[in-house]
Amino acid sequence: MADLQDELRAAVEMGGLDRPDRQPVREPESVTDAGGEAPEVNGDVLRRAHALLAAHPVADGYNGLPQALRQLPWYDLELGEGAIDTDVPRLREGRVGAMFWSLRLPEGLAEEQAVGATLDLLDLVQTVVREYPESLRMAYSAAQTIDARNCGRVAVLLGPAEAGALGDSLGILRALHALGLRVLTLTGTSWAGGGNGLTRFGEEVVREMNRIGVLADLSGACDPTVRRVLTVSRAPVLCTRSAARALRPHPANLPDDLLTRLGATKGLCLVPLTAEQTGPSVRDVADHLDHVRALAGPECVGLSGTYDSGAAHPQDLPDASGYPHLIAELLHRGWSEPDLSQLTWGNVQRVLRAADFTAKAAQQRRGPSTASIAQLDG
Repeated sequence: MADLQDELRAAVEMGGLDRPDRQPVREPESVTDAGGEAPEVNGDVLRRAHALLAAHPVADGYNGLPQALRQLPWYDLELGEGAIDTDVPRLREGRVGAMFWSLRLPEGLAEEQAVGATLDLLDLVQTVVREYPESLRMAYSAAQTIDARNCGRVAVLLGPAEAGALGDSLGILRALHALGLRVLTLTGTSWAGGGNGLTRFGEEVVREMNRIGVLADLSGACDPTVRRVLTVSRAPVLCTRSAARALRPHPANLPDDLLTRLGATKGLCLVPLTAEQTGPSVRDVADHLDHVRALAGPECVGLSGTYDSGAAHPQDLPDASGYPHLIAELLHRGWSEPDLSQLTWGNVQRVLRAADFTAKAAQQRRGPSTASIAQLDG
């Protein structure tokens, strides 16, 4: 831990953590609300939002670009691609510094095909990043995301993948981690699904994830599973696409008691920018962010664009370029710059560092688990 803290301290002293993005700032345009009227957020506030994001870019917790690219016969992310929500020009305009690229599988895929399909997506991500070395860079830790950002690249992190990708095997979990996987969604399997929470094998999966440094994603998990993972996991957990159920009763949104519990365990709720989960306007998204911050704390809330996932998005947030409009709305509401810097960048970095610290400690206590689902669940 001391080595990493020294590294971060040195980066601060050299200005590495606060160095603005090297790309030129695009002059912000005027903002209109869903009714076509000019909202209270003015150009000065929008310029402040751009300046803040230049110093503290967005770490986007969920992007569905890999699956979207599989549907295209040809694409050019550097030039710009109108068929998708995410490309390099829009990432630059939106001040995105890091992204989690989802390895989510198509609906209806047979269970026995999940492992191979996940490997195909993982290979696609690696290939895409290699094709754009001046814009994108793979990252596997907090330090590497900072390095990528300081070199003017967008850091790409792998995950979340679906629990079915493990094929009920802890060996496959370790292999996926070795290939770069950093987030796994704990839903849709016999050991992490239904209404009964985790089975004994599910708990062993969580312990092994802690040991190797794979973060648990609980978005879409049933409430008993969420509660049990929060008890078992020694590393903070993520909810990569969850807003406040009290404001919008979507099944992937979290009730107030779980938001409070998430904050107590220093997890991270990444609020999605989707009309279905948060509402049709920037203000609706800001309402959810206010609510999550009030219950979980400013260190436990982040952003999840969910672009290229097939979801509809709020007004003024149609693609990855829209983040300055959201930050301007939060500035208008009185969010402090320290809280905003945590929201956009700092909280994801904290959770990545915590996963690494937890893994190093766990590896001193236990070796790789050889348990099987047959042994533990019968």
